[in-house]
Amino acid sequence: MNQNRLKIRKLTVTAMLAGVATVLMFVSFPIPFLMPPFIKLDFSELPALLAAFALGPIHGLMVCVVKCLVNLFFTTTAGVGEFSNLLLGALFVVPAGMVYSKFKSKKGAFWGALLGAIVMALASVATNYFIVYPAYSLVMPTEAILGMYQAIVPKIENLWQALVFFNMPFTFVKGMLSLCMAMLIYKPLAPILKGHK
Repeated sequence: MNQNRLKIRKLTVTAMLAGVATVLMFVSFPIPFLMPPFIKLDFSELPALLAAFALGPIHGLMVCVVKCLVNLFFTTTAGVGEFSNLLLGALFVVPAGMVYSKFKSKKGAFWGALLGAIVMALASVATNYFIVYPAYSLVMPTEAILGMYQAIVPKIENLWQALVFFNMPFTFVKGMLSLCMAMLIYKPLAPILKGHK
């Protein structure tokens, strides 16, 4: 396969995975009794992770960018949620893809995605505290947001505690769920994604 055909194939596969990621981002659902209702779980990082493994971290990032740009047209958060999703998704799939590109094995995929999940979870505290929640507070008072966390765990005293107690583990689990699904489906999908027979 010559270089031009390879580039076209990679872009085509990236576009298809971005389409799947876009749909998965729409299919989000709350976790009652465990998380405030405005925090929803989706699996839109899974196609981006597959792209990062099969085609490289840049293609994983491209999947994240496309899905967030498309969802921007349907935003209910004035773009803040999509920006946060893009930032955290990139922090998940890029480290995973970089590690896997150096160590192309099941262990390399596992440790890469684990690293990505840890980075994403830690970063979620800072991005939510300094970017997302200040933006949300323009339309909903911070006290109301904090009250949703306190309805689940009354001992939560401030937003920082809420983010560490709720958002950080939630984000890590979200990454680990994508990792588990990727480990199950990547091997059979790899020949299709990479164009190998």
